[in-house]
Amino acid sequence: QVQLVESGGGLVQTGGSLRLSCAASGRTFNSYGMGWFRQAPGKEREFVAAINWSGGITYYPDSVKGRFTISRDNAKNTVYLQMNSLKPGDTAVYYCAAASTRYGGNYTSDYRYWGQGTQVTVSS
Repeated sequence: QVQLVESGGGLVQTGGSLRLSCAASGRTFNSYGMGWFRQAPGKEREFVAAINWSGGITYYPDSVKGRFTISRDNAKNTVYLQMNSLKPGDTAVYYCAAASTRYGGNYTSDYRYWGQGTQVTVSS
């Protein structure tokens, strides 16, 4: 069992930055990959970033590549999402998730545990 708690969401202007954090407890943190997803009203949950168990491999969709950075601190059982150059289209609830394997993935089915989400709103 893994418990995940996100923090760091909020309201920011276009072009601004936010850093999301996700604190994990339960199973040994460095035994599984982690991911971030987002969901806007009326839309499906969308892959944002993933990182493998060691932090050495990361994945991003084209929509956020070059603007978002995922990282993890295994000593603190925490994964981060640094978001720069934010756009109104980035507005969504952001969820962190713990993968079923050491590598994560870009599908929701790759993840077994989910946090409760944190709202990110980007104003124009």
